Amino acid sequence: MGRFVIRQTATGTKFDLKAGNGEVIATSEVYSSKDACVKGAESVRANAPLAAVEDQTKEGYATEKNPKFEVYNDKAGEFRFRLTAKNGQVIASSEGYKAVQSCLNGIESVKKNAPDAEIVDQV
Repeated sequence: MGRFVIRQTATGTKFDLKAGNGEVIATSEVYSSKDACVKGAESVRANAPLAAVEDQTKEGYATEKNPKFEVYNDKAGEFRFRLTAKNGQVIASSEGYKAVQSCLNGIESVKKNAPDAEIVDQV
């Protein structure tokens, strides 16, 4: 089972969504408060299972409605995803992947793990 691990950084509070094996599969932005961070994790829980995948690495890709996972290439040429909520705000993002299929597997892991993930407070 997955878990959201909330932790303090030098600039605020953020969460990592970890799969059952402890691997980080998505990370949040930095929030100004722990309460806002918890709400962000709850938003990922609610939006991930409903989100379509918009693969922006394909020419002529179809634009999906929010919530959605956006797959894109970063400046280093790696594949990444970001999860946007119904309002279009980015609520989680991934590490860089060398292959698009690995990125898509990461999205499936978020969809599988987020809905039932417990929130672990390490603040």
